[in-house]
Amino acid sequence: MARRVVYPGAKFAIAFAREKSGACPACEFFDRLSLLDKAKLMALFRIAADHGAFYNDQKFGDLKNGLFEFKSDQIRMPFAYARNERGLILITHGFIKKKDKTSKQEITRAWRIYEEDQEQSKAAIVRKAAR
Repeated sequence: MARRVVYPGAKFAIAFAREKSGACPACEFFDRLSLLDKAKLMALFRIAADHGAFYNDQKFGDLKNGLFEFKSDQIRMPFAYARNERGLILITHGFIKKKDKTSKQEITRAWRIYEEDQEQSKAAIVRKAAR
C-alpha cells in the first residue's frame, strides 16, 4: 500500500509511514485534528520540506539518534529521514504530549513504525528491481 504524501517540498517530501499491517497511525491521528491544528502542522511540514533545515526548538524537537518531532502546542508528530529513499521524511505517528519530555514508549513506537515502513520499502525496491 502506498504512503500518503502530505507535502512534496523543494528539498524533501513529507509522508506518513505505514505499519507492516498497512495501518497508518500518522494518517489516523492527523485526520482527527481540528482544521486549525492541521494548518499549524502543515506550516511546519512546509518549512522542513522546502528548506531542509529547522532552527526553532519550539517547533522542531530532536529526540536523538536520528529521530525528530514536529511540535505544535501539545501536539507531537515524530519523524525520521528515510534511509531507503533519498529526500523523504517519514512521520511515524502523532500524540498529545502530557509531560515535559517525550515518553520512551512514544519513542519506541516511532522507531517500530519507522522500521516496519522501511522494511516494506526495501522489499518493494527489491521486487521492482527483479522485474
